[in-house]
Amino acid sequence: MGKRDFVASLYLVNAVVLIAHEIDSAYWHEWELLTLPGGIQLFVILNMVLIGVVLWGYRSVILWTHRARSYSYLLAVLGIFAALLHGALLASGAPEFRLPTSVALIFATFVISVWQLIVTARIPKGSGRHHW
Repeated sequence: MGKRDFVASLYLVNAVVLIAHEIDSAYWHEWELLTLPGGIQLFVILNMVLIGVVLWGYRSVILWTHRARSYSYLLAVLGIFAALLHGALLASGAPEFRLPTSVALIFATFVISVWQLIVTARIPKGSGRHHW
């Protein structure tokens, strides 16, 4: 398996973990925790946009278009940000996201995102399949 294929695999696993985390976030009413204006409705709309971008990014990574590296970095950075934010919530004593699956998703998001970031950075520039 080449590095690009490995990035695609990491991207897919990371996307699945992050989407599962968003489902878990709905259980914990994350829109209330983050005082999101618009409540659940804005939370759902933002998640639709986020999932759309993640899926479009996966297409780009699979085809290794000229934007593949950017999408891979974006997902990895979003994953690291989400893990650090939720880690801070856990450290502050917030009662949310304390179930074993919730903690596992946060931990997995961080580990996979860092790994994805490193592997993506090691792919030489100009090694794309398509330049659309």
